[in-house]
Amino acid sequence: MKKYTIKDIAELAGVSKGTVDRVIHNRGKVSQKALDKVKKLLEEIDYQPNPMARNLKNNKVYKICVVLPNPEEDSFWEPCINGVNQAIQEFKSFLVDIKLFFYSPNSTKSFQDVNNKVLDLSPDAVLLTPLFYKESILVANNYKSAGIIVSTFNNQIDLEQIVSFVGQDLHQSGRVAARLMHMILPKKSDIIICHIDETFNNAIHMQRKEKGFRDYFEEVGDLEYSILTINVNKENLNKSLNKFLKSKDNVSGIFVTTSKAFNVVEILQESNYKNIKVIGYDLLNENINFLKKNIISFLIHQSPKAQTYLGLTYLIEHFLFNKDIPNQKLLPIDIVNSENLSSYIEN
Repeated sequence: MKKYTIKDIAELAGVSKGTVDRVIHNRGKVSQKALDKVKKLLEEIDYQPNPMARNLKNNKVYKICVVLPNPEEDSFWEPCINGVNQAIQEFKSFLVDIKLFFYSPNSTKSFQDVNNKVLDLSPDAVLLTPLFYKESILVANNYKSAGIIVSTFNNQIDLEQIVSFVGQDLHQSGRVAARLMHMILPKKSDIIICHIDETFNNAIHMQRKEKGFRDYFEEVGDLEYSILTINVNKENLNKSLNKFLKSKDNVSGIFVTTSKAFNVVEILQESNYKNIKVIGYDLLNENINFLKKNIISFLIHQSPKAQTYLGLTYLIEHFLFNKDIPNQKLLPIDIVNSENLSSYIEN
């Protein structure tokens, strides 16, 4: 869709640029005839009723790249595309060029290659999911050296090169999961923290969730629970989890730190472990099906669409309206069970 400048609108309406500026900003005197012509044109080109951006005055097109894991490999990221499209729709009348780039969530090389490709495009800003900690440091440094603004969402890494983060407090979400587990488990039982498909030492988000979970039990002083950790690939999950469960015959709960809770539940059902409570993340269809049946006890909803939309909007409004980019925006930690699930699906 064509992006219109003040000059474009003035020429189409047959008025001066100053007249268009006054109509859009609702300031100064404008004849009724000119006012009607400009307003009619703005309706015809579907101009949004936002304040006119400064880039309409200098014809600057701001380029923003969004870099996230490929939704075809992990469906958790599908709502992020909707968040990007929502922002594109809202700012379609402005000179903003937004492009999406996907990397494999299982490949640090893919992550680096895609970000190098984005770097070569010299955008004004990048909205990034820093799934791999070590590689993200290098990528952020490269962007900063090139004068490119870097914002992040979903996974938070503390680097001065990154101007903003949108997402949840992952340490706190781990504590919430622990509190829920504490409420539904019998005393004197084992709890497994299950990390799937990511290298724990290079995944800060999983470390923060585990720390929050463990911190909760340490602070309440309930020593009747033994908390164990397992790190596995999805391909080896069946074998590894079954082997672990056979060696620990007192497991009552499993906290899955990624969106793969359904994979754990499928194995538990196949192996006839019916009394183990599972708490995980994200409203994937597979997770939802088990939540409806109360086979998954709780899911923590991370609002991926809202994360992406807000992160992108903060960058756009910074360029267009000179607004400050918030250092961080922490979203609520939503607890979803079978009773309140319908309200989240409807929204």
